[in-house]
Amino acid sequence: MYERFKKSKTWLRGGAAVCLSAMLVFPVLTGPVKAAAPEDSLSTARELIPVGHTVGIKLFSRGVVVVNLADKTSPAKKCGMKCGDVITMLNGAAVTSTEQFQRSLQKTEGDAVELQVRREDSTKTLTVTPEKNEAGVYVIGAWIRDSMAGIGTMTFYDPKTGVFGALGHGINDTDTAQLMPFSSGSILPSTVKAIKKGEIGAAGELRGDFDLTTELGELYANTSGGIFGTTEGTTLSEGTAIPVAENAEVKTGKATILCNVEGDKVREYQVEITRLYANAGDLRDLLITVTDPNLIAATGGIVQGMSGAPILQNGKIVGAVTHVLLNDPTRGYGILIRNMLHAADNNIEENVS
Repeated sequence: MYERFKKSKTWLRGGAAVCLSAMLVFPVLTGPVKAAAPEDSLSTARELIPVGHTVGIKLFSRGVVVVNLADKTSPAKKCGMKCGDVITMLNGAAVTSTEQFQRSLQKTEGDAVELQVRREDSTKTLTVTPEKNEAGVYVIGAWIRDSMAGIGTMTFYDPKTGVFGALGHGINDTDTAQLMPFSSGSILPSTVKAIKKGEIGAAGELRGDFDLTTELGELYANTSGGIFGTTEGTTLSEGTAIPVAENAEVKTGKATILCNVEGDKVREYQVEITRLYANAGDLRDLLITVTDPNLIAATGGIVQGMSGAPILQNGKIVGAVTHVLLNDPTRGYGILIRNMLHAADNNIEENVS
């Protein structure tokens, strides 16, 4: 569901705005669910500023992700490489970008090289012999990606710590469906220019621009519960902090979401929390229905780019919008804010010194 900047399946580091909600479109789930993350003691008594404004997002991977392979006779296929592998080392040197990897291949002059790759939870060493293509360039027959860019919604800003969260879900590679391995990233100013309305069977999307020359904050993690970073404060973080709801305080019934679906204006729209899912390990914690006629008229309901819109109930922030149901764009899933904060707190100690 991403619109992509690409050249030979390699992500570029600039260009026009794209939609960053690959995880947004899901049918209704069935079957058992796993235990949810426990409420984090670090989050107790926290107050957050709910944001609801779109931001541009740039994310760079740790290593390069293999998103496609050539035919069975390619060097990559022969050495046992698979889609989803993350190439982290070439002959003992770190792989930092697609361009750097390609330059390193040319220096081999066709000699066999050792590649260290991450595959799921393990590390493997593959030996591959590059071959010259018709243009005289050494290749291994693998398409790789090192970065993504797009638009999503900032959920919260913590005025005490400078931490912000967005999306409510992770950024997954569109070809492999795996969580993009995180190296670095940032958020940028964004303005909504147009809307593609959601329809039954087809997700809508927010379309807009973001400023590649200005960074509002630095990311420190890409997790299944959202993307997180720090900022010293921007116009997006100007607002009143409100209490964070405990999971047990969230009830079915009336609620609101904050989002901007036109220009820079964030508005509050009526929704209904229609169901809560106990122990939802996939972070689809609640089901919401958009009831606000103005939002339905503008967007058809929940659309791509709205991922991360904060959900408010009884004067507290309770969660964030994460998914839309393809069979009914007025309905979608959300993550409980305590579970989102659990992901933020667990990763900040690992990534921020």
